[in-house]
Amino acid sequence: MKDLEREAEELFRKAYQLHMMGDIKRAIEFYQRSIEKKPTAIAYTFMGWAYSMLGDYEKAIELCLKAIELDPELGNPYNDIGSYLIALGRYDEAIPWLKRAIVAKNYEPRHFPHINLAKVYLAKGMYKDALVELENALKIEPNFKPAHILKHQILAMLN
Repeated sequence: MKDLEREAEELFRKAYQLHMMGDIKRAIEFYQRSIEKKPTAIAYTFMGWAYSMLGDYEKAIELCLKAIELDPELGNPYNDIGSYLIALGRYDEAIPWLKRAIVAKNYEPRHFPHINLAKVYLAKGMYKDALVELENALKIEPNFKPAHILKHQILAMLN
C-alpha cells in the first residue's frame, strides 16, 4: 500500500510541476494517473483547477465534488467551486460554497473565500457586504495587495 501512495504522490508532484509550467493537458494526465494509484481530495481539486484553466468549469466542479466526497474537511474544493460558479456568472449559487470554505477545518489560504465572496457581493451591488468580506480577508492576510486594491475601488465607488 505504501508503494502505491508513494507512486501517487510522485505522479501528483509531476502533475503539479507541469501545471505550473503551463502544460495543462499533460498535467491533467498526471493528476489522473495519480488518482488511479490512490485517489486524494487534493489531487481531484488540483485536476479541477487544471480543467478550469481550460475553461471547463463544469468538469472542474464535478472533480471538486469528488474531492469533497473524499475529504469534506478540506476547504479548497469548496472555494474552488465558488470561484468556478463566479466565472460562470452564477453568483447566488457560489455563496454557500464560499461560506463552507470559510468554516472548513483544513484550508489554506484561508483568505481566498473571503475575497471571492467580496467579488460576489460586488457583482450583486452589495458594497458594504463586500467591504466586510475584504476586511475579513485582510485580518487573515494583511499584506494581500489584491484585497487592498479591491477595497479602495469599492470605497471610491461609494464616494
